[in-house]
Amino acid sequence: MSQSTPTEYDPIWESEIYSQGQALNRYPFDLVVSFVYRHYPRSKARGDVKILEIGCGAGNNLWFAAREGFSVTGIDGSASAIEFARKRFAEDGLKGDLRVGDFIRLPFDDNSFDIVIDRAALTCSGATAARATIQEVRRVLLPEGKFYFNPYSDRHASFSAGKPGPDGLRVDIDGGTLVGIGPLYFYSKREMFDIFNETTGWKILSIRHIEWSEELLPKVDIHAEWIVIAQKI
Repeated sequence: MSQSTPTEYDPIWESEIYSQGQALNRYPFDLVVSFVYRHYPRSKARGDVKILEIGCGAGNNLWFAAREGFSVTGIDGSASAIEFARKRFAEDGLKGDLRVGDFIRLPFDDNSFDIVIDRAALTCSGATAARATIQEVRRVLLPEGKFYFNPYSDRHASFSAGKPGPDGLRVDIDGGTLVGIGPLYFYSKREMFDIFNETTGWKILSIRHIEWSEELLPKVDIHAEWIVIAQKI
């Protein structure tokens, strides 16, 4: 199993997941749908509302947003995932700017997007790359733009089932619900407030910690993640 460096897209997602036809999700995550509907600016027509997803994968969240009339852009390190997303958009007559690229060097102008979404993509990066990307997210957001940040929590069973790796990552995870998806960074509550505060140019609008237990495994494992909604200030 490959391991990511602090500045690289983790190649396991291309070589062992997306290129093998795995995790090519077709439908959006319900919490992302709720976030978009609640937080898109009502002062604009939907076609003028610009949404960026980093680590968009197969484009399932952006597919929903495009169908609802929003202007969508996605970036992912996997060529296979982006190819799948582009084909699906074309088949459904949808428009979207879908690119292969590196999160920490977003190829977009300052103040370009109303909304940026990260659903468990940055959690696959080490601390250095993730914080650099969050700075990039702030750069490309419009003033008062919203960021949906959804990483895994250090209360997750897979955190203790992994070994310490580079730049805060946990590697060789052999337990919990996150086996087989490569190195992961698990965030603490303190880190959420260290990353998102007035000093770093953010205002937290909402912070939730979600946990559930997987009862069908040989032992009960806790799945835990954060959902932070932050506004650029």
